[in-house]
Amino acid sequence: MNTLNRHYINGRIVSARGTDTYPITSAISGELIAEGVLGDATDAEEAVRAAREALPSWSATTPGERRDHLRKLADSFTRHREAMISALIEEFGTTAATAAYIVDQSRDWFLDAEQLLTEETFVQRVGQATIHKVPAGVAVLITPWNGASWFIAMKASAALAAGCTVVIKPSERGIWQAQPVLDAIADAGLPAGVVNVVFGKGNPVGDTLTGHPDVAKVSVTGSTATGKIIAHNAVDTMKRVTLELGGKSPTVILDDADLTLAVPFAVQAGLFNNGQACIAGTRILVPRSRENEVKAALAEAVSALKVGDPREADTVIGPVLDRAQYDRIQAYIQTGLNEGGELLAGGLGHPDGLDHGNYVRPTLLAVTNDQTVAREEIFGPVLSVIVYEDDDQAAALANDTPYGLHAYIATGDVARGERLARRIRAGRVMINEIVDSREAPFGGFKQSGIGREFATWGMSAFLEEQAVFTP
Repeated sequence: MNTLNRHYINGRIVSARGTDTYPITSAISGELIAEGVLGDATDAEEAVRAAREALPSWSATTPGERRDHLRKLADSFTRHREAMISALIEEFGTTAATAAYIVDQSRDWFLDAEQLLTEETFVQRVGQATIHKVPAGVAVLITPWNGASWFIAMKASAALAAGCTVVIKPSERGIWQAQPVLDAIADAGLPAGVVNVVFGKGNPVGDTLTGHPDVAKVSVTGSTATGKIIAHNAVDTMKRVTLELGGKSPTVILDDADLTLAVPFAVQAGLFNNGQACIAGTRILVPRSRENEVKAALAEAVSALKVGDPREADTVIGPVLDRAQYDRIQAYIQTGLNEGGELLAGGLGHPDGLDHGNYVRPTLLAVTNDQTVAREEIFGPVLSVIVYEDDDQAAALANDTPYGLHAYIATGDVARGERLARRIRAGRVMINEIVDSREAPFGGFKQSGIGREFATWGMSAFLEEQAVFTP
């Protein structure tokens, strides 16, 4: 058995003080490929201590010095690119094309942050006051398993650019894919203690980090339930928190949409990363006037998707993360059927010929918006089709959710789409195409989170403002 006992604390790859282990399986075969040794509260304490001791010198670096270090991280991510892609595919099951996209974007976060760093970024004159933007302090970054390198790089680049030192806790369900990320960080040669990586569960590692008095900022991507726990832990010491949480995003197909464009758009929005994405447009709202036509087109498109080995170039849908995720998705499909959902494509069980591994049949269910599969985040290739009568009801249904992270609109009239977008309570709304934009803010309304990430918004989340008044 391959045992992974590798954490990165104070500039060194070290073994954990903790002894608990977590099984690491292949999404492709379902077989056990390794076990990861998890850290404990002592490991978390040591990581915070290292970050605290490194903070004075790191926060005093000039923007130019930090730019140099961010470039070193980008270069190191490039050197470890193939290992990151391979680990993503094996553990997470995402397709080769998507894995390459995730890893290349991971590198680019450091390059983007480098461009943000100028002297003017940190000083502003307002009336008699000079506003100095100063690092918040030690930052804890808690990242999910659906693309570890992307989330680690996105958060760490912003925090490091701001002058914070960081402790990263990747999800214990993504240990395998985080190994080459750890290596890339170690090989970048940053000063000891500036970046630390500790694996562990929420209890005790997450609780220790998010409640620690020496931690000033916590940034989390995860489930809404996890975000609420972390927010509670942070409030006693008034930590600043950024929470990017769950989603149940609508894709609204308006009655003037060209279905040859709208259907691929809706399917891509819903099934990116095998449906394991917080931004997935898993509620597809279709007009009553074109109900049968749209349902048939969606069913045909979903049924035609190739499900298979994610290493093969023509695979569109790979396996999901692990057996627990597979079982969770099967339970939701069964619930959808039990509650009266109409099965339009897919269904229970493995796709034909894919009995091994965590392969799910991409599933399309016609439901009402009050049914479980339309209310809860499934995190897998399961789409709900919901019928609406007019634009007013489309907006109401789009907003009838506890979440508000993303939304998508397909229309033949962009101005009409924009009017509808302004009525939807979501952090991002995309009309007719999925836009790769790191320059605009990212985050959600309602229970999809607190705060914004990306670009200047992301870096600002790790800064505090001090106003100095002069006569």
